[in-house]
Amino acid sequence: MKQSSICSSLALGATVVVLIFNNQVFGAALLAGAPVKPNILFIAVDDLRPELGCYGVKEIQSPNLDRLAKRGLVFDRAYCQQAVCSPSRTSLLTGTRPDTTKVWDLATHFRKAQPDLVTLPQLFKENGYHTAAMGKIYHSGLDDAASWSVPTRYPKAPHGAGAREVDPDGPKVVLSKKGRGAVVEPVARPDNSLHDGELADMAVATLKELKTKPQPPFFLAVGFIKPHLPFNAPQKYFDRYDPAKIPLAPNPFYPVGAPKYAVVPGGEVNSYSGVPAERPFSEAFARKLKHGYYACVSYMDAQVGRVLDELDRSGLSSNTIVILWGDHGWKLGEHQAWCKHTNVENDTRAPLMIYVPGMASSGQHTAALVELVDIYPTLAELAGLPLPKTLEGISFKPLLTDPQKNWKPAAFSQYPRSTGDKKLMGYTMRTDRYRLTRWVERENQRKVDAVELYDHQTDPQENTNLVAQAGNQALVEKLTAQWEAGWRGALPPK
Repeated sequence: MKQSSICSSLALGATVVVLIFNNQVFGAALLAGAPVKPNILFIAVDDLRPELGCYGVKEIQSPNLDRLAKRGLVFDRAYCQQAVCSPSRTSLLTGTRPDTTKVWDLATHFRKAQPDLVTLPQLFKENGYHTAAMGKIYHSGLDDAASWSVPTRYPKAPHGAGAREVDPDGPKVVLSKKGRGAVVEPVARPDNSLHDGELADMAVATLKELKTKPQPPFFLAVGFIKPHLPFNAPQKYFDRYDPAKIPLAPNPFYPVGAPKYAVVPGGEVNSYSGVPAERPFSEAFARKLKHGYYACVSYMDAQVGRVLDELDRSGLSSNTIVILWGDHGWKLGEHQAWCKHTNVENDTRAPLMIYVPGMASSGQHTAALVELVDIYPTLAELAGLPLPKTLEGISFKPLLTDPQKNWKPAAFSQYPRSTGDKKLMGYTMRTDRYRLTRWVERENQRKVDAVELYDHQTDPQENTNLVAQAGNQALVEKLTAQWEAGWRGALPPK
């Protein structure tokens, strides 16, 4: 981001010190814990797999996210706490895990169980920041007014053709029984006629306004909705891809030896029109879905690029931390399934990258295991804010100066499932090499219904459950002991 000078008055006791610094000096001061107050640009993306150019996936065109990655640090193994929107976002924004927030679904607000939790943006607001949100930050309909200095704003443009979102000037839209339009649809409309394009307009205008304002520093949250279903984007983004050359999932089959409820086929897709009833989908339809997903990634990427361009143009990038995260992964035919809603690697692993002005690790990747619940303490520590005692994540600030540092031995996620008369919770642990998932009864967690074990060294796609295979008993017992110790037993070494 641009090299520019900034003047800032910082009060140290009774002494006022005036600092003039460029972004290298600012970043060094920030990482050293100096009392500087960085702006925060907090970018959320819905349903984004960690498959972009910067993650080594050549088929996807994501030049703007790749540009951010070259300036910042990319986390190759970041994990959400539950692979569905509201529980994941709630954990990230409160710094606590689903069993603390009591949010395991899309209807429950965390304030019901935890009315006094201080959220991440609320912490910044209470420490002198102007906090503002636009687009999807909390899950739709579950916003938190205490988090923001001003009410959250939402684009009026649609993100898909539904009963209330039909373009009167466009072709006739065939709706599903749930009132939703086509699952994949290129549209002959400009970028800002859809949700994410209008959102980028709003963010650009807000950055221009913030540039003209004096202190306080800002925490600006911008929530992009694509590549969430439906896969609607302007035609030009579809034109970037040849569907015949898009690779299909290498493992379109159920994991061998997994319990029947471990992976669900993806009912969310079925709520849109034009989706065949038969499963698995034909190769042609699977390719159509992936084409739509890729187009939506590129559309979203272009809108993020516009926001980053304005950050540069305004000069704000010199003292603004930029963090971009996805709320969870997404299956594109793996395990004969689509969407999220499981504990598998495809769903629990999420994209995460951060830029701190002047950071020494620019353009690097880290293989350290981190969790989205760690974002709260990290940003708070970078801004020099006090950490609430309620936090259940760990700041990954040390990784910004040493990306290869020995870090957490495990990351933890979970997903509830009902099967027959059983109400289960699948708790999964991802170590450097293994994934262990234990399905236990929610009311009596000592009762184990099923166990899954996958070796990422020999089976990175998690195709074969090893738990029942001969010779693995000692390994299962060792990992179970680690699983039982939980996240508190998986802290980074001091």
